[in-house]
Amino acid sequence: MLLALDSSTSRTGLALYDGVQVVAEFSWVGRGRQTAELAPALTGLLARTGLAMSDIQALGVALGPGSFTSLRVGLALAKGLALARRLPLVGIPTLDVTAAVHPPRRLPLAAVLQAGRGRLAVGWYRCSKDGWQAEGPAQGMGVDELAQSIHTPTIVCGELTADERQRLARKRHNIVLPSPAQCLRRPAVLAELAWQRWQAGEAPPLASLAPIYLHVAGAPLA
Repeated sequence: MLLALDSSTSRTGLALYDGVQVVAEFSWVGRGRQTAELAPALTGLLARTGLAMSDIQALGVALGPGSFTSLRVGLALAKGLALARRLPLVGIPTLDVTAAVHPPRRLPLAAVLQAGRGRLAVGWYRCSKDGWQAEGPAQGMGVDELAQSIHTPTIVCGELTADERQRLARKRHNIVLPSPAQCLRRPAVLAELAWQRWQAGEAPPLASLAPIYLHVAGAPLA
């Protein structure tokens, strides 16, 4: 059984996955309260499924980009559990999780997350036989800058406010905008990606796992 934790942004999530089925999945908007909410939510999820931490064999965690504080909360809890129980921990970039929700298509895809200060973290992806593959590191930009950078039909998915969706929708001939439900970042998808890497023996040393931040003028953007 693998436990996945995602606290990259205000959208927080947990999932339990056994390689065959998603045993449980819980996702909510925490609005910056992950420090107080994440551990109790995990306790409740285990209780509802009749499982205990002793049933967990591996952990997966979303690495960001995202909120500076939120990312640290999730990674600290995941590392603490991994150290205490000597469990492998697999880190997955959060934008990879955002992209992986969507079925393969020939169109390019822009996965986005709220990065704070009115900015978006944007990752560009193209589909291959192995699924959506990132094309370079994530970039920080405003929604209008994102819209202006798209010149061919492109899927734009992920965390978007009502205003951001409206601005992007104005460029309908090039921007394919899935519904909010289709844009939801799912902890179950994080769990699947982490499971695949764990089974492939790709769980790195804990010390090497660090949050992914966007930087502007030498300072984290969060």
